Amino acid sequence: MTKESLEKTKQNAAYGSELRQDIVTGDWVVIATGRAKRPDEFAEFQRIAPDYANDPFDNPEESDQEKDVLIYRRDDHDWSLRVFPNKYPAFLRGRVARELSDGPYYALTGVGYHEVIVTRDPRRFLGLLEVWQVAEVLDAYQERYLALMNKKSVNYIQIFHNHGKEAGASIAHPHSQLMAIPVVSPYIDLELSGAERYYKSNKQNVYTVMTEYESETKKRVIFENDHCIAFCPFASRAAFEVWVVGKRPNPYFERITDEEKFAVAEVLQKALFAIHGGLQDPPFNFYIHTAPCDGKDYPHYQWHIEILPHTATWAGFELSTGIEISTIQPEVAAQHLRAQIS
Repeated sequence: MTKESLEKTKQNAAYGSELRQDIVTGDWVVIATGRAKRPDEFAEFQRIAPDYANDPFDNPEESDQEKDVLIYRRDDHDWSLRVFPNKYPAFLRGRVARELSDGPYYALTGVGYHEVIVTRDPRRFLGLLEVWQVAEVLDAYQERYLALMNKKSVNYIQIFHNHGKEAGASIAHPHSQLMAIPVVSPYIDLELSGAERYYKSNKQNVYTVMTEYESETKKRVIFENDHCIAFCPFASRAAFEVWVVGKRPNPYFERITDEEKFAVAEVLQKALFAIHGGLQDPPFNFYIHTAPCDGKDYPHYQWHIEILPHTATWAGFELSTGIEISTIQPEVAAQHLRAQIS
């Protein structure tokens, strides 16, 4: 951050708080600078210690996991990554979702696909892996996406990763999940509508506008390379939220090239490493947002990854308004995370 931008950040902090609007969705967030914490204060919390005993993913055959749908092996023939159906799926395999009526209410049968993507080392999460190993994970994401996207029961595929019990990881062994479902989530609909609205008003791709501005100003950037950038969003919903966005306009994650995939792996690994070091291994979630696979065209959208560390708990204001409160400015958060990499 330059001296001038740091001074502006300090001046803004004097107002006590800021209401910032998400440029895509129109959602509001509160940056409560009047209640601001120092970056290192966010690491002062008690995490639930991970339990590595009785790890069902260390040897999936012995723990009676479902049969692999994908497995990558190393030169010594041991596996490095494997994908198998979730033993306790949220969505059951079926060809077509069937309508369920209940008076004025509408519902569908919960058909789809629910899979688990597991890396070999039970104690090294993605931010501590080599870049090529993270690229291998992205390979698996893409391969399974392509295998499921044209199934009759699938209109959207959500890929996500939970780290820590507080973030929903019931098993400590690092793993991601994929859910292929018949409906498109309201949040994705909101992003799609916002991107379309911005294009109609400005004749520009809103994600391109964002990434170019962040790359130019640098004040919220964590790390970037020729193909990809990681930054703390201007309207961050949570402290130390990070987005990883490709620089080439592309609505569809499944269409990234091998070169782009390695570049994304580098930026994602750096961002996760910075969060790990800067916040002392906090619980977090990350997920891929991509255009639906419903056969429609979404030219003004951009696939991206959102990383949300767990640094606070929603209370009455957040639950009643849907407006989230963050107690650190994204500019300050980015500066702290950059320092972890350098």
